[in-house]
Amino acid sequence: MAIPHARPLDVVSVAPLGGALRDAVSTSLLKTDRMQLLHLVLPARSQRPEHQVDDECSIHCLEGDVEVMMPGGVRRLGAGELVVLPAHQRHSLSARVDSAVLMTLLLMLL
Repeated sequence: MAIPHARPLDVVSVAPLGGALRDAVSTSLLKTDRMQLLHLVLPARSQRPEHQVDDECSIHCLEGDVEVMMPGGVRRLGAGELVVLPAHQRHSLSARVDSAVLMTLLLMLL
């Protein structure tokens, strides 16, 4: 069964999971017509394949140590750090240790 999305004005916790991080799974927290929030759990030494999104997005490291790899270089994020990617920026994510990120996607209007 899918976890229901939060709705605008709902309070959503993105607090560090600490010891529970190891057994956590990635979830889509909220999706509206214009925005989607993803809580991505990345086990140590794992990698998400290269991809791109149609609009700007932010990647906020909530806990752990992740690398955002792009053709032009790597941005390493520790807990509390974020990077904003321009539209169509090819990237992949790699976790050096058990990690969680909050990804905010702006969705293009059709």
